[in-house]
Amino acid sequence: MVRSNYENSVASLLGQIQSNRERLDALRLEDANASSRLKVNEANDVDFAEITQKALNEVSAIQDQSTALREAYDRGEDVPLTNVVLAMQKSSLAFESTLQVRNKVLKAYEDILNMPV
Repeated sequence: MVRSNYENSVASLLGQIQSNRERLDALRLEDANASSRLKVNEANDVDFAEITQKALNEVSAIQDQSTALREAYDRGEDVPLTNVVLAMQKSSLAFESTLQVRNKVLKAYEDILNMPV
């Protein structure tokens, strides 16, 4: 009797594992299909210059906001110091990220130029 309950619980667990595996496979297939559709759409709609300009504008806006908060704090306005420091850190991080992306793009460009034809 104990053995039968054990076998039933093992069989039940194996059934649940199989069911979850099938759902996971279905989700992976669905994700792969969605990803391939997205790549096709991206290939038709992506404009590198536009994306780059948009990213640079966002970084500039973050820096402008940081500058405005710092200047307001310097003038003695009621701006919490934590907000000023946080904005400055965001600005710094955005600038450093942009700089790293620029460096990677330039490195890739140099690698392409140096490729033997």
